[in-house]
Amino acid sequence: MKYALSRGTKDILPDEMAYWHYIESASRSLFDLYNYQEIRTPIFEVTELFERGVGDSSDIVEKEMYTFTDKGNRRLTLRPEGTAPIVRAYIQNALHKKDHVAKLYYCGPMFRYERPQAGRFRQFHQIGVEHLGEAHPFADAEVISLGIHLFDELGMSDLAVQVNSVGCQVCRPVIEERLKQFIGASLPFLCEDCKRRFDTKPLRILDCKNVQCRTYFSGMPDIQKSHCHECRDHFNSVVEYIDALGIPFKINPQLVRGLEYYTRTTFEIVSDQLGAQNALCGGGRYDALVEYIGGPKTPAVGFAFGVERAVMVLKELSDIIKKKDPLVFVAPLGFEQQRRCFYVLNELRRASIKCEIDYSKDDLKAQLKLANKLQADFALIYGPDEAEKNVIIIRDMARRKQIEVAWDQVVNVLKQYSHDHPL
Repeated sequence: MKYALSRGTKDILPDEMAYWHYIESASRSLFDLYNYQEIRTPIFEVTELFERGVGDSSDIVEKEMYTFTDKGNRRLTLRPEGTAPIVRAYIQNALHKKDHVAKLYYCGPMFRYERPQAGRFRQFHQIGVEHLGEAHPFADAEVISLGIHLFDELGMSDLAVQVNSVGCQVCRPVIEERLKQFIGASLPFLCEDCKRRFDTKPLRILDCKNVQCRTYFSGMPDIQKSHCHECRDHFNSVVEYIDALGIPFKINPQLVRGLEYYTRTTFEIVSDQLGAQNALCGGGRYDALVEYIGGPKTPAVGFAFGVERAVMVLKELSDIIKKKDPLVFVAPLGFEQQRRCFYVLNELRRASIKCEIDYSKDDLKAQLKLANKLQADFALIYGPDEAEKNVIIIRDMARRKQIEVAWDQVVNVLKQYSHDHPL
């Protein structure tokens, strides 16, 4: 019987892992520079965490979660996003008591039952940051600038920010009432999701992706005109900060994002390199979420991006992937020579030199053919003649040149050649 992948999942094969390692390494290095610390949470959580945290009327909770009942009759859900679990861990481990501000980052798989398409899967991976404990608009601007910095480091260009403010608990009712007044006449022509949200979560209507629905949103009232004084000042400060950093931005009054916990700032980082689907990452402020799921009143802001999406983009910009570490292929010519080559293989690896060997072949032509197939940079050739002289041959596979070196000098010589010195 043959088994195949489940729909919406993929194998990440060795040829693609260079992109994943590149993204993960660049992210960790930059997050450390900004003084963020890594946190890891379980892949599944109690279902109520997402129902309450993400919002029971969100697409994620209504349509996309993988939920099951365990043997203890507990309702559990494979995490569909990263923020709610981070907040749960922040509360449960009393991180607010350790530091005034917690700057955390995460990397791992998420799960949503949605229609698979290019760069989007049912099991997907996210990298994100959460800045908890700081209400100042500087935190919003820092998180946005961190995202821009990261994608710039990854080699992506034409970066810009789309930014909006969805208000707070004070002015949100005014915003929603204005939206209802505008949308009311068009309600019979909108999709069932929009109709259902009209009475309970009217702001979520702006996140509808239905093309027909969006034709009725033209001329939508600017929700920023309904902001309270505090929200208006906060948003103006965020825009001033990112403008001072020279970050291109556009205010998008319909940008509400798909999660119900956002307050005030919402944003997306986009690139003109990507065509219509130009968003690289998204995030925003969620000042009420920590308190809403049982913690102390804590302002917070963060962002996340999909690794699969970033890999897809990087494949089109493959020249940014750094050259792989040089590979040394060790070619023993005969059984007796294999023993000593096993020793040198160990010495090379302890010296952090990447190497490989094949014990099934003792013919030089076959060995060099395999070295070429593996795209080895160098081959170490060691046969009876070399054993008698206590030397080994280092062959530069690309330049087709070779030198003979003393056995006890092979590691030192290869270290020099590994830094692109020609033979």
